Amino acid sequence: MKGPYKKSSKNAGRGCIPGRIDISERPKIVEKKSRIGDWEGDTIIGANHQGGIVSLVDRGSKFTVLQKVESKQASPVLQAIVERLGALPYQVHTITLDNGKEFARHKEIAAVLNTICYFATPYHAWERGLNEHDNGLVRQYFPKSTDLSKLSDEDIQRVQDALNNRPREILGFKTPFEVFYQKGDRCLPALLKR
Repeated sequence: MKGPYKKSSKNAGRGCIPGRIDISERPKIVEKKSRIGDWEGDTIIGANHQGGIVSLVDRGSKFTVLQKVESKQASPVLQAIVERLGALPYQVHTITLDNGKEFARHKEIAAVLNTICYFATPYHAWERGLNEHDNGLVRQYFPKSTDLSKLSDEDIQRVQDALNNRPREILGFKTPFEVFYQKGDRCLPALLKR
């Protein structure tokens, strides 16, 4: 017997984004986390759906990009992703997103950034585990009770800088900023063995 919160159909609700490309089709190199430019993306929503933050993290360097958006609509999310990732010095190879409707304009994101957007399996947050972890770190600064619409761009930038300047054991105690900007297009596994 199905519980009261189960979907009646495998295709109902989340995961019904037109033209979505499933994570199963993503190149195997993305799993290795060996290059800069494979991103995971999500949105963080404020209390009572007031404001939001687009959250992006590079799988190889753990470098985080945060951008405030006024709403969880597809247009501001598209604009935030294109502006922020388009301004970075490396090619965007892939973006792996969750199945929220705010990513409905993924084809436009892919066209502008010359990349491919893939979608995690619905209700499989662990397929974007790094991004989910980063969102948890952002919530340490902005708890779920926070009205994100009241935050300034400077507030968001301070948190982004804090995350990117935190040494990570997995990076050989380098910071995401160091790996992303100073070591970028070299082979990451070779870097981490030094």
